[in-house]
Amino acid sequence: MSKGAAADLAARDLAGKDIEVKDLAVLEARIGHAFADRSHLVRALTHISALSPSPRRADSYQRLEFLGDRVLGLAIAAMLCAHFPEAEEGELSRRLAVLVRKESCADVAREWGAGEFLRLGEGEAQSGGKKKSALLGDICESIIGAVYLDGGFAAAEALIRRAFLERMQNPTRPLRDPKTMLQEWAQARGLTPPLYKLAARSGPDHAPAFVIEVVIPGYAPVEARGGSKRAAEQAAAQAFLAREGVEDPT
Repeated sequence: MSKGAAADLAARDLAGKDIEVKDLAVLEARIGHAFADRSHLVRALTHISALSPSPRRADSYQRLEFLGDRVLGLAIAAMLCAHFPEAEEGELSRRLAVLVRKESCADVAREWGAGEFLRLGEGEAQSGGKKKSALLGDICESIIGAVYLDGGFAAAEALIRRAFLERMQNPTRPLRDPKTMLQEWAQARGLTPPLYKLAARSGPDHAPAFVIEVVIPGYAPVEARGGSKRAAEQAAAQAFLAREGVEDPT
């Protein structure tokens, strides 16, 4: 048996009936990397909920996500240093944070159409797991980790460059996230740091909704809603900044 055939067999055994090998070729074409060992890609697409009744975290995407996160950070840092030779460390750090945040990674995973290839347990699938930004952000990183294992850093760096270069050159999000901007705005005026309070929580466990109130003494509080506490806090900070007419100076 050839090495490639053995790799496909390993991928098929790992995927079971959830993913056909021919379907993996579609995703490979989208990301621009043909795997020598497709079992890496299958693992990158496998949520732990799909591994019951005896799940092993090593068979899910989690370790690859951990690896991919570090590879992504290094590759993006190198790209930033090359493309912004005059930028100071603070600006580079802010640009890095925007590019590697989960929302940015989720956007990349959506462009790849990675959600349609995810292996999910029934409960996770029914709760809309294939469209969840948090999960898609993880999968982007796990795919990067899989490419690194399969082809080394050069292959992973090429993948990251294809997916993130345009975002780096033409950012669509502010270089400071709203919470950081509000913190700095308050600090510059000698104000108490913003306090975020949970005002309400509703919805089922698989699709919760949070209402967060941000408070700075001397100013009217602002509330905002989000699908997670973090998202609601960011939305509340953004609403506060918008009300006060504060824009990102960078």
